Amino acid sequence: MLQKSDDYRILVTIADLQMAPELLAVATAMLQGRQGRILALGIVEVPEEKSLSEGAALAREYRASLDKIIEMLEDQVDLRLMVRVSHQIWQGIVDTAIEEGCQLLLLGWRGFTTTPEKIYGTTIDEIMRNPPCDVVVVKGKGLASCRKILLPVRGGPYAELSLRLAIALASKFSARITITHTVGGPAGEAIGQTFGDQPFLAFRELLRDLPVEMRARPSTTGSIEDDILEEARYHDIIIMGATARFGHTPSALGPIAETVARRTDKPILIVKTRRPLDLAIYRRRVEQTEAAQSAGQRLSTMVDKWFAENTFHSREFSDISRLIELKQKQGLTISLGLPALNEEKTIGNIIHTMKSEFMERYPLLDEIVVIDSGSTDATVRIATRLGLPVYLHQDILSEYGSYRGKGEALWKSLYILKGDIIAWIDTDIENIHPGFVYGIIGPLLKEPKISYVKGFYRRPLKYGRKVWATGGGRVTELTARPLFNLFFPELSGIIQPLSGEYAGRRTVLERVPFFTGYGVETGLLLDIFSKFGLQAIAQSDLQERIHRNQSLAALSQMSFAIIQILVKRLEDKHRLRLLEDIHKSMKLIRSLTEADYFLEVKEIADYERPPIITLREYRERRKALRGAAATRTSRPD
Repeated sequence: MLQKSDDYRILVTIADLQMAPELLAVATAMLQGRQGRILALGIVEVPEEKSLSEGAALAREYRASLDKIIEMLEDQVDLRLMVRVSHQIWQGIVDTAIEEGCQLLLLGWRGFTTTPEKIYGTTIDEIMRNPPCDVVVVKGKGLASCRKILLPVRGGPYAELSLRLAIALASKFSARITITHTVGGPAGEAIGQTFGDQPFLAFRELLRDLPVEMRARPSTTGSIEDDILEEARYHDIIIMGATARFGHTPSALGPIAETVARRTDKPILIVKTRRPLDLAIYRRRVEQTEAAQSAGQRLSTMVDKWFAENTFHSREFSDISRLIELKQKQGLTISLGLPALNEEKTIGNIIHTMKSEFMERYPLLDEIVVIDSGSTDATVRIATRLGLPVYLHQDILSEYGSYRGKGEALWKSLYILKGDIIAWIDTDIENIHPGFVYGIIGPLLKEPKISYVKGFYRRPLKYGRKVWATGGGRVTELTARPLFNLFFPELSGIIQPLSGEYAGRRTVLERVPFFTGYGVETGLLLDIFSKFGLQAIAQSDLQERIHRNQSLAALSQMSFAIIQILVKRLEDKHRLRLLEDIHKSMKLIRSLTEADYFLEVKEIADYERPPIITLREYRERRKALRGAAATRTSRPD
């Protein structure tokens, strides 16, 4: 992940909510005066014998728990909450630290285990052996009340980070720092004259002009550990580097830090700076994994992990005030586009619901715009009467001509809509509710890595006056998902690839082509995946969608168009021609009577519109809008 060189990222692992205040206090102290952010991480551990996708429900629960810790931080702290799934907690932490480019990792430590081979617990033991970045292990509570900080130093490789941590906490809590250095020689021998003191000479230069009290003295007990513990009696917390001793079997924290941690009841913070990752170990692990798993299994694991981490529920984002805070903090604008064609029965309720909830009650949306495709009923009149701007898609960018279809309306709406985030929902929804919008916008505001969110839901099937709880989404289940599983298995975790409710970042949507008709949803998924990767995509449960069900004949035509898109993208992916000339006409079976049939030939073709950012008119309009926004911002109140 690319980031600015001065973007200091701190990963805080939240395994115990009771430890969260201590870890966040350390994180906020270390972030003072820096440009950066805190990443609060929860790991859902899934047993090895189970699919990672089974962690999806626990991931949702964990996200809800992590939301509570926001109240523990000052408003100015840039905090991002994330939940990841893994078969091993330590591996999930390491992978996240590397993926997010973190400089500091904070681990809460509950105390020593009773298992001889696991001194601090599997997570800390494994991470501290080969840390992905600088690490601080925090044991105990009460940092907020500390007034005296003890920093025993030798001048080893972790002394500088220990000093920076001590200064940060002293500044945050108005505490005093005492630095002690035990001289190994006899009483009265000058500092730095014995071999054991040589590492301290360079570190001592860091102490010039710092607000610290320095004490250097001979050992009074004959034991460095006992000397530290004696001094700790007069201090509130201890900060020290992980230690090692020649000839001693190295442990995760080192023998001196281990002894002090075992024998003190004071809060203790143990520091270890990153050493280069042992690439030989990493390569061996990869080779062993590859030998044990087939390519198909690795792919399945990747999809399972994505499913658990990137599948949300609209309930997670029902706190609209919180979404508005995130929107304002990130300086984003949000537009809702309503594509419509003869929807007079439902569009009025949809407009009223969205406008009253997200523009009048809560300022979540900056605009709502109807993109009409030539309605012949009262659709346009209703929308106009309710105060919305209405554009006929045939009139937008008319110099480029016009095609029939929803995809054409969506592509052209990018020219009209002004927001940094664009959301679209269909206008035939009978049970409309606010969750259809905040459910697809929420993940974009909470997860910077996500760029495109698909809605999914239960789809009852209506036939006359009867309604079945399931059975809707027939093209999805009989055409789209089987073909995705066969040819684009990375997307096999998408529950409803053809849903009409989705939202995305403009920076992504403007850089992918749009198919003009039935294939628009399929094309967007395939192209966003191809260009931006699976992690850029998420899905959100919108609960239930009741709408006008189409006839089997209409669904057959839809399937025909979607298959064409999939074949075309397969050709692009593999740089080959599967079919020299795809047939774009479909023979539809019609009947005059129960025993009299005939064939009707109908052309069903989706045309591919280029990424809209390639249009000069679009680029000029975006530039003009940015200029107007900058002018408004610079005006004095």
